[in-house]
Amino acid sequence: MTAHNGPSSRAENDNPWQQSPVFIGTTKFTRVPTINNILITGGAGFIASWLVRHLALQYPDYNVICFDKLDYCASFNNIAYVNANCRNFKFVKGDITNPGEVEMVLREQKIDTIMHLAAMSHVDLSFGGDSYEFTSVNVYGTHVLLEAAKTYGKITRFIHVSTDEVYGEVLEEDTDLLESAILAPTNPYAATKAAADMLVNAYYRSFKLPVIIVRCNNVYGPHQFPEKIIPKFICLLAGSRKCLIHGNGSNSRRYLFAGDAVDALDTILHKGAIGQIYNIGTTDEVSNRELCVLLLMEFGYGEGEFDQHVEYTNDRPFNDRRYAIDASRLKSLGWSQKTRFEVGISRTIAWYRRFGSLWWGDISDILTAFPTSRHIHYRTVMDGNPTHNDVA
Repeated sequence: MTAHNGPSSRAENDNPWQQSPVFIGTTKFTRVPTINNILITGGAGFIASWLVRHLALQYPDYNVICFDKLDYCASFNNIAYVNANCRNFKFVKGDITNPGEVEMVLREQKIDTIMHLAAMSHVDLSFGGDSYEFTSVNVYGTHVLLEAAKTYGKITRFIHVSTDEVYGEVLEEDTDLLESAILAPTNPYAATKAAADMLVNAYYRSFKLPVIIVRCNNVYGPHQFPEKIIPKFICLLAGSRKCLIHGNGSNSRRYLFAGDAVDALDTILHKGAIGQIYNIGTTDEVSNRELCVLLLMEFGYGEGEFDQHVEYTNDRPFNDRRYAIDASRLKSLGWSQKTRFEVGISRTIAWYRRFGSLWWGDISDILTAFPTSRHIHYRTVMDGNPTHNDVA
């Protein structure tokens, strides 16, 4: 992980992005002649904004176009540094479920490469009243992009970013799953991502669209919206509130720092094979209870104080015990994990303790055990308005 320090002369709470380190990955490859204008969907969100900053700063000869509707979990703060400092960056406000807007951005920005990260991704919401929205964005939105790319006819790489959850639950006695494993999603979010994977593969087989599918473990780090467990628990503890664990806390996840995830995506962009699937995986596996213990220690509490700061709540309708994927194929391209969980979590805590209350405004309604669409559906999270020079 590399952090470029931005200017520090202005008031932090006026424009918090001006005080924040500018996080990117570490990789840098020789320029590929067929890559010139890269469209990153969902580019103001968490992982995608790391990718936006990384590509714009590491590859000044590439044009990076962020296409985002600025949904509740996005923030213009995530991309404000490159918007202000990189001539090769452009923000285009748009919706992947709108065919006209997608066709226009491909044509007007002369896009040759698509990195598709826009998605509804919070599993808890997919169990509730917003489940149709997951189908609309994750399945239909992906279909719109694929059809537009096919019709446009000038795309040389279409990288579709999916999730390890499409494989379903992996028990402790099972081996880590390869990319050839059968898809067996168990929650509505994962099912929509699996459906999108199927569409992407179909456009490769039927129309020879040059696609690559990527499936990643849970990613964490600065800039992640605090509906996810790690930033949520950090923000709760920073506000002297209890962490709320679903079920008994035994469910575990493998966590990958965002800088390592971006290095993987950069590696796949430059070295990945068309038509291939790549798992982005780590072996840093932590249960929800273990995560709470680690966070409490980072905040200066002892394990004996666990019950004072943690509370168990009802579980999800179904909660996969764990996921486990094999990243050997990606490692054969030269990628390796650089940030161990203990290091990454310390960096993440430091960032949220300084910027968590500033980045998205009031997030108190998000820090509940089960946020609902009522809490977030019309949430506006755009801190700082793009100028006429920034918006196509």
